[in-house]
Amino acid sequence: MSDLTYAVTGVASGIGAQLARILKAQGHHVIGLDIRAAHDNVDQFIPLDLNDQNSITTASEQITVPLDGLCNNAGLPPRDGLEETILQVNFLGTRAFTHAMLPHLREGGSIVNMASRAGHSWRDGMDQVKRLASLTHRDQLAGFITTEKLDATRCYNLTKEAVILWSVAEAEKMVKRGLRVNSLSPGGISTGILGDFQRVFGAAMTKNIERAGRAGEPEEVANIAAFLLSPASHWIKGTDIAIDGGMGAFNMCDAMGLDALSLPTPASVA
Repeated sequence: MSDLTYAVTGVASGIGAQLARILKAQGHHVIGLDIRAAHDNVDQFIPLDLNDQNSITTASEQITVPLDGLCNNAGLPPRDGLEETILQVNFLGTRAFTHAMLPHLREGGSIVNMASRAGHSWRDGMDQVKRLASLTHRDQLAGFITTEKLDATRCYNLTKEAVILWSVAEAEKMVKRGLRVNSLSPGGISTGILGDFQRVFGAAMTKNIERAGRAGEPEEVANIAAFLLSPASHWIKGTDIAIDGGMGAFNMCDAMGLDALSLPTPASVA
C-alpha cells in the first residue's frame, strides 16, 4: 500500500534521516520532527524539542492530517552532564509526545519506539524502570537522579529499558484502539553518536563489533522500522526486535554456555 502518511522524530540525522528517505522512496508522505531543521525527504518539517513540554504540545497541534504511523526515533546518547535531559528526552518526553499524537493516528496505525540493546537488561532494572515511569514532570528528575544515584550511562540504559517495557505495557491498550506498538533495539550502529557508545562501553563494544564483522548501518535499522510501520507487519504487536548483527546472540551464548548445543566442526577429510 502506498501513499500513507508517517511521522518520524529525530529526522535530521542517522536512522531517522534514513527512515524518511526509505518511506519517501516507497511513495509515502513524511512529517519530520526534530530539534534541528531538516527538510530533506520530508513533506513537512515541524520543530520538536522533547525536553520542553510546550514544544511537545505545539508540535502535536501542528499535525493536521491523519497519520498511519509514528516512529519515535529521537534520543540522546550517554553524555556526562546531560542526565536529566537524557531521562526527559529518551523517555518522559517521548511518552508525552506519543500520548499527544494518539488522536492523529488512524485505526490500523503503527507506533515504533526506538530502544537499544542497552535496554535488554530490563529484567534487572524493572523496579527502577517503574519508579522512573511514575514521574510526570521534568522538574522531578533532579531528585530522582540523586535518590537513585544515577550517572549518564545508567540514565541512558534505564531509558531504553523503560522504552521496551512501556511498549509492552501499551500493547493491549493500543490493540483496543485499533493501533499497535513495537520497539526496536539497535546495537553498534554507525551513526554520528557511535563514538559516544564506544567511549562509554569501551572494550565490550569493540569486541562485539569485531565479532559481528562490522558496525551496523543506519539504513539497516531504518528498513526494519519501515516494515514495522507498514500494514504488512500487522500481526507484530508489543514485541522488541534486536537489530545488532548477532551481538546479543553472541553474548547469550557466552553467558549460558550454549556452544555445547552446536554440532562439532567437521574434521577435514584427508
